[in-house]
Amino acid sequence: MEFFRTVLGDMPISEMGLTYSHEHIVIEDSYVTAKHPVFLLNDVEKISEELSTFYAIGGRTVVDTMPANCGRNVLKSAEVSRSSGVNIIVPTGIHLEIYYPENHWRYRYSEDELTGLFISDIQAGIDEFDYSGPFVKRTAHKAGLIKLATGDGPFTQHQELIFRAVVNAHLETGAPILTHTNFGRQALEQAHLFAKLGAKLEHVVLSHVDRAKEIDYNRAALDTGVRLEYDSAFRWKADEPNYTLQLLEQLLPDYPDQLVMGMDMAKNIYWKSYGGAPGLNYLIETVPDFLKAKGMEAYYRKLFFENPKRLYSFFDPF
Repeated sequence: MEFFRTVLGDMPISEMGLTYSHEHIVIEDSYVTAKHPVFLLNDVEKISEELSTFYAIGGRTVVDTMPANCGRNVLKSAEVSRSSGVNIIVPTGIHLEIYYPENHWRYRYSEDELTGLFISDIQAGIDEFDYSGPFVKRTAHKAGLIKLATGDGPFTQHQELIFRAVVNAHLETGAPILTHTNFGRQALEQAHLFAKLGAKLEHVVLSHVDRAKEIDYNRAALDTGVRLEYDSAFRWKADEPNYTLQLLEQLLPDYPDQLVMGMDMAKNIYWKSYGGAPGLNYLIETVPDFLKAKGMEAYYRKLFFENPKRLYSFFDPF
C-alpha cells in the first residue's frame, strides 16, 4: 500500500485529499516564541477552529513543518487533528539555527546520532517532551517527514552534517524531505547536494522558492528533479506583482508534476481564529479563480491533490 504518515497513523495516499504542503499548525511556548511571540500557536481550541473551517470547504491534509525541539508539541497536534478531522503530517529534523540557543544539542551530536534521532521519530514515535530533556518518553505519534533549513550564505560544515543525517534517515526509512530556504536563496545548491547524497528527488521539496521571484532560477531548480513549494501568494504588497502567481503561470505547463502550494502561516496574525488574516482558506478561495482566468484550471488538482500524494508518500527503502 502506498501510504503517507499522519500524526494519528499511516493512511493510503488515496485518503490524502486536498493538501496544503507547508504549514505551521502548532508552535508551542519555547525558545522560538520567547524571541518571536507572534509565532506562538498553542491554543488547541483556536487551532481546531481554523482547521475545521478548512475541512468544511474541502481541505483534508496539512503538512506541519516545525521539527525537533523548536516548538513541536505532538500531543497537541494529535488533539487538533482528531477534533478537526484534518490529517496532519508532523516532521522530524532540524530547523534554521536562529530557532535554537547557541549551546543547543544539535551542535554536539554526531551525524550518526542525529540520523538515529530522526529515524526514532519516524519509526518509534516522537518524544512527548520534544527532546527538552532529561528524559525521553516516546508517544505513539510518528513523524511523516524530515526537515532541514539553510540560510542566506554558503552551507556551513554543521549544515552539511545535517544534510547527511537527513538523507541517511530518508534512505533508511523512505520518509520524504522538506526544506526551508531563506527567500529561495541556496535552493539550487540544496538540490545539487541532495542529488550528490543520493536522495530520492521526487520525494524532496524545497520551500519558499517563489520568494526568489526569478523564473529562470526556479526553472533551474526544477530541472534538477526536486519539487518546489510556493507559499507567498498572499504576502506580496499591493504595489508589486504577485510573483507567486506569475511563476505558476509560467512554470506549471512545463513542470506540472513538480509544484505544490501552502500558506506557511507561522505567525498567529495570519490566523482568522486568532483575529488575523487572511486565514487558512485563502488558497482554496483564490487560486482556482486565478487558474480559471488563465485557462489553467486543470492544474488545480496537480497542485493540491496529485503532486502532494506522490511527494509525501513513503517510498520503499529496500
